[in-house]
Amino acid sequence: TELIKNSKIFHFGTLSMTHDGVRAATKKAISIAEEANALISFDPNLRPPLWKSLDDAKEQVLYGLGHCHILKISDNEIQWLTGKEDYTDGVNWIRERYNIPLILVSMGKEGSRAYYEDKIVEIKPFLQKNTIETTGAGDTFCGCVLHYICEHGLDNLTEADLTSMLTFANAAAARITTRKGALRVMPDRAEIEKEIVSR
Repeated sequence: TELIKNSKIFHFGTLSMTHDGVRAATKKAISIAEEANALISFDPNLRPPLWKSLDDAKEQVLYGLGHCHILKISDNEIQWLTGKEDYTDGVNWIRERYNIPLILVSMGKEGSRAYYEDKIVEIKPFLQKNTIETTGAGDTFCGCVLHYICEHGLDNLTEADLTSMLTFANAAAARITTRKGALRVMPDRAEIEKEIVSR
């Protein structure tokens, strides 16, 4: 509880919402974070085999949308959730129902987008010739975005801010695809900046 109360950002996904016990614990943690006025970040991170049904998964994803300031959602997840092929149409579907200041759409080999106020910023990917697996790319991307928000806050972000944030996050996500594993092989800031300069 104390750890959550002292956090700038509380991040969660649906991997801890697939069953009743962990779901209750997750929702309690979210309520503690809300009481402490932490920024709340949500990544659906949909893994269909872990759910009894996709209807159950959708219910928990919608709960997450109602409790976050930052949403990171993948291209296939936004299409599944909203029924919209176009990502901007999907974001608008979400915005009509939920007040989420920053929405990030990760698009794999197409790069990523940030939707903030009336701004849409899209950054191309840092494609790697020696990609071996994509495990951890989404988490790395999201971690880099949250790092940026920790340093700069969520208010008054400019197009330049969003561009810088996405460029850094895309570069880091690309870098991790060249390694086996996820958390233990995430690149550090110096390595990410070197990747950006090399382009």
